[in-house]
Amino acid sequence: MKSTSRPKSGSSLREVFPRKVLLEAKRLGTTVHPREIANRTDCRRHPVITIDPASARDFDDAFSLRRTRRGPWELRIHIADVSHYVKTGSSLDREARLRGNSTYLPDRVIPMLPESLSNNLCSLLPGVERLTKCVEFLLSDDGQILRTRFSSAVIRSRRRFTYEDAMRVIGGKTTNSLERMIQDADHLAQKLRARRLRAGSLEFSSTETCLRLDRRGRVIDIEQVQHDQSHQLIEEFMLLANEAVATRLLQLRKPGIHRVHEHPDPARLREFREEVHFHRIPCGNLGKPREVQKLLGRLEKSSIGPALRIGFLRTLPRARYATRSLGHYGLAKENYAHFTSPIRRYADLLVHRALFQKRGPDPRDLRRVAEHLSATERASSEAERNSKRSKLCAYLKNQLRQGKPRTCTALVTEIVPYGFFVDIEELGMGGLVPRNLLKDDRYDFDSTRRQIRGRRSHRLIRVGDRVQVTVARVDTTRQRVDFTFPERQRT
Repeated sequence: MKSTSRPKSGSSLREVFPRKVLLEAKRLGTTVHPREIANRTDCRRHPVITIDPASARDFDDAFSLRRTRRGPWELRIHIADVSHYVKTGSSLDREARLRGNSTYLPDRVIPMLPESLSNNLCSLLPGVERLTKCVEFLLSDDGQILRTRFSSAVIRSRRRFTYEDAMRVIGGKTTNSLERMIQDADHLAQKLRARRLRAGSLEFSSTETCLRLDRRGRVIDIEQVQHDQSHQLIEEFMLLANEAVATRLLQLRKPGIHRVHEHPDPARLREFREEVHFHRIPCGNLGKPREVQKLLGRLEKSSIGPALRIGFLRTLPRARYATRSLGHYGLAKENYAHFTSPIRRYADLLVHRALFQKRGPDPRDLRRVAEHLSATERASSEAERNSKRSKLCAYLKNQLRQGKPRTCTALVTEIVPYGFFVDIEELGMGGLVPRNLLKDDRYDFDSTRRQIRGRRSHRLIRVGDRVQVTVARVDTTRQRVDFTFPERQRT
């Protein structure tokens, strides 16, 4: 996957940094100099912490929270000040722009910035001084914004928490002031979350899979990562900052790059609505986020719900970058921008420059840059998805060779004449169950009822069913996995 020196926009991943870029990064050093702190808000005595995945090495964001004397909450969200080091037009800047974003593969990270910056000088490590851009909020107990301020700051993070650490604090007894702050932050984040959902933001319960690899990069286990309250805490604070920054850019009439998520195509929504009605589930005008919320609530109580939820996700357009604030359908926000991850996203770096520098990005260039960044994001997502699926296929094929094919619980998501498709949560992947591999019976396809039926057993397979499947064959070249029923189900 190594690239040439100058690939086409979004066409490949650049794994090796040019020597000139590495030298430029090295000259920046590893510590903050006293002269760089001048004219910054000094937050080094504040109880600033980070909460990130256990495997993280680049810490973009941190926060502190305290109750003011008058009652409201003072929340400071600190974001790594990458723009202080990566200057417009520098070798670092040109390389970061080409890459567009970091790419997180199962066995390695292809960073947007050299590791001396991404994992050190820009990373908000505990116990050392770091430069940040700060969004300060004054919030009521129920999460209403009373005041917002923006500043350049310097911090010294008190402690690095993993999500697992934070979740233990949220669900347990506190032993110090930092842990009490995390519990307060959780309560406030849940208020923010409730306000967001009332405004029409869509919420999807999600479980991600993480591959554990050996030293040779082979899968040894598959772990499920729950999106719990510790994740929600950070998510709500980051959403709050991103929306505030996007709104501020518009108030200042400054050109910038916005994160937009447009409404689903009406024709696709109509098709999905017909599918919902086929299963006799009430469904209103899905052009309105609140009606979508109601439907998603009904799907939570229905056996067909998980499959239909996947169907709805397929109707949604992909979020992208644009120079106009077109709103974010999924989050139900009029204005939204990416601000909180400048170590790994070039769009965030441009937003920092637009907000804090007198001379921001060239508006004549922004549209082309937005299109490029949308393309590099798609390329990274595809590479991450393909790399993960490739390793999973190799893992499942090895089990098959050993005569120990994996058996899983699968969700039927689509019935087709030649079989049915399934989604397997514990693997984080989908596959096909071909009719010709089902040896327990002969199955007929019923297009009217959208089901297949066993001739002898009369067994029905329909969308939304949970079935046990076992790996039948793996094509590592095409990254395709076919499943069948386990031997014990055959009669």
